[in-house]
Amino acid sequence: MTTTRFAPSPTGHIHVGNLRTALFNWLIARKAGGTFILRIDDTDPDRSKEEYVDAIKEDLDWLGLHWDRVERQSLRLDRYAEAADKLRGMGRFYEAFETPTELDLKRKKQLNMGKPPVYDRAALALSDAEKDRLRAERGAGVWRFKLDQQRIEWPDGILGPISIDAASVSDPVLIRADGQVLYTLASVVDDTEMGVTHVVRGSDHVTNTATQIQIIEALGGTPPAFAHHSLLTGPQGEALSKRLGVLSIRQLRERGVAPMALLSLMARLGSSQPVELHEKPEDLLDGFDISTFGAPPTKFDEHDLFPLTARVLQGTPLSAVADRIRAAGVPDDQAERFWTVVRDNITTLDEVDGWWTMFSEGADPAIEDEDRDFIAEAMALLPEGPWTDATWGEWTAAVKDKTGRKGKGLFMPLRKAVTGQAHGPDMSQVMPLMRVIRAKG
Repeated sequence: MTTTRFAPSPTGHIHVGNLRTALFNWLIARKAGGTFILRIDDTDPDRSKEEYVDAIKEDLDWLGLHWDRVERQSLRLDRYAEAADKLRGMGRFYEAFETPTELDLKRKKQLNMGKPPVYDRAALALSDAEKDRLRAERGAGVWRFKLDQQRIEWPDGILGPISIDAASVSDPVLIRADGQVLYTLASVVDDTEMGVTHVVRGSDHVTNTATQIQIIEALGGTPPAFAHHSLLTGPQGEALSKRLGVLSIRQLRERGVAPMALLSLMARLGSSQPVELHEKPEDLLDGFDISTFGAPPTKFDEHDLFPLTARVLQGTPLSAVADRIRAAGVPDDQAERFWTVVRDNITTLDEVDGWWTMFSEGADPAIEDEDRDFIAEAMALLPEGPWTDATWGEWTAAVKDKTGRKGKGLFMPLRKAVTGQAHGPDMSQVMPLMRVIRAKG
């Protein structure tokens, strides 16, 4: 069975880059009728927060990316310890004691010599007595996995054939000196024991994948099918790292972005297929093909989300937004008319408040100096409210007869005087909702 996973660290809110990973893995699992696991990477007790675990679940639920089960890495530490013991017994795990300063000096020396800055495996030459002395002086060391220094190859689902020389990669640290198990080991153990068949993640993990393939094979497992999607940049190709706070799923939701606007864009962005707006996440399955995505960095502009959100709202029935309309102050008996009038003229749902304020309290009129006498004359012809569907046509006809104005010269000044806007819904629909018209001329 196809099994995928999304493995966020609960150290903050998930952002659009995380979403891309989650969505691709969700789509692969759902398209194959398989299993999608939400795996919380909470092996760092100092940085992991339960509030972020809850926030991750809430954000995914809001998007409609529902998981089949939740796993917590903090509850599987015994499994990682067993894997570490197995690697030690195979001679593939060794303790190293260099300080960060010493490692930095080694890297600089290698670079000056024109060599790749990889760990020199000096710890392998330590005697038991030397290790005991270093532990007494420095405390416990880190534990490194001993790579077989040969080429590591796999057919990447997006990047194509990948071949990495393990001799150009440092033996990865899998357990820190304080005993914390790092992602590289925990992920390997989990993927193997949970039967994960496909892993899609960012291209910044390519080197991690190479080392993890060797660790999986050392532990007797079969590597999953890997695919590495491109990283997102800003619209000008700039790094998103400084803007991820405002591009968190939570922030985008607070800015009024519709979940299907976000999913529809992210499901096709960077692929050879056009972005199409869909009604529900399951609709994205049709046509989704991981191989259609490209390797170059993918430009993401959050402003593209708002026209899509506007289109979502245009097709949204009143029943789906009734509570929000009521919260804006719209009486239930006017809600249907109100929503019909405004939904084609808003970008986000938050804008309904401003529209209802305009209808209920009147708008600041926009009157050009040359139109002031005309508006004063027109307002004298406006019948007393409440106004009906026929009011606009009857009023403008009376004003035309009295002033001789017609066409744009008639309708535009009146629209701006009543609504304060040059554009908007059909005025015959607006007038029945207007309770106050402030224009005096």
